[in-house]
Amino acid sequence: MNNEFKATIDLNFYGWNNMLDQLKQESEYKVLPHGRVSIVHRTCYEVISGNGLFQCELAGNMIYGKPDFELPCTGDWVIFQPFDGNKGIIVGMLPRERTLCRRKSGTVADKQVIASYVDKAFIVQSLDDNFNVRRAERLMIQILAENIRPVLVLNKADLDFDERKVKKQLGHIARQMPVFFTSVLYPGKILKLRESIAEGETVVFVGSSGVGKSSLVNALCEKSLLLTSGISQSTGKGRHTSTRREMVLMEGSGILIDTPGVREFGLAVGNPGSVNEILDLSDYAESCRFKDCGHISEPGCAVLKAVQDGIIERKVYESYLKLRREALLFSSSEHEKRRRDKSFSKIVEEVKRHKANP
Repeated sequence: MNNEFKATIDLNFYGWNNMLDQLKQESEYKVLPHGRVSIVHRTCYEVISGNGLFQCELAGNMIYGKPDFELPCTGDWVIFQPFDGNKGIIVGMLPRERTLCRRKSGTVADKQVIASYVDKAFIVQSLDDNFNVRRAERLMIQILAENIRPVLVLNKADLDFDERKVKKQLGHIARQMPVFFTSVLYPGKILKLRESIAEGETVVFVGSSGVGKSSLVNALCEKSLLLTSGISQSTGKGRHTSTRREMVLMEGSGILIDTPGVREFGLAVGNPGSVNEILDLSDYAESCRFKDCGHISEPGCAVLKAVQDGIIERKVYESYLKLRREALLFSSSEHEKRRRDKSFSKIVEEVKRHKANP
């Protein structure tokens, strides 16, 4: 989004509403302009405001007073002090909602923010060897945990694939989210996907590299807004293009956020029990003999019986065990991290009081 806006921008198209306005009125910076972060660079933020596009940096109290997780991300609503034409200093943020995140690579309990104020998340996979039901389950669990609506977008439907086989593999999660088969070569399929996005809705695209996320965004907007690459001659797959999270506006409709491809998506779920519900095992779990049944080897386990009887696919059950273990590990580690942070905060406060009253 490199073009500068010269006309006044209606931020309602970007998701601004009465609730956000009320939150701003409670801020100490309520007299300053606000805007939405469209792109995050290494040290600079592009912010769309009612008066145009501003290149903003962070105020010192934000840089040194907040952990990385709490710094602005694409989709955040911020308050800034403008200066020198189209430049500004971000001095505050409105409280986040519907924040899509994942476990930060190489950590146990740290989160990495992907986008905020998200209404829907399009899980994009391509109908080649990228199609992976287990990965779709993982993403769906994280998305639903954030009160965001998941949508599975199976792209490159122009390829040769067995649609009936694919739908059968998705049977246990298709009840949790709609599934679209798309291709930029088939305008009718793109139209159906476009019609699923309401005016003012924010949709984030997540998935592996080369599945065609940027091409889908361009097709939905009916113009080339994001860079795309062709097919790699060596692998026959789409090549990774997006290197940052970028927000674009669909004319007369919603807001789309493209994201770089990720190889791994670690769960950052605070409630391990949600894995039961999302993978449609709750009804069976309620019939177990023991309320705290772990569904591993306990007698009278209705989940195990459903697996043995072929009602629950063994692959789904094994995926459930893996995802639940991961969610439990994150939850317990996050709890321990919060306990340590709380203890450290108490020590800091005691030191401050001691200095003030020696």
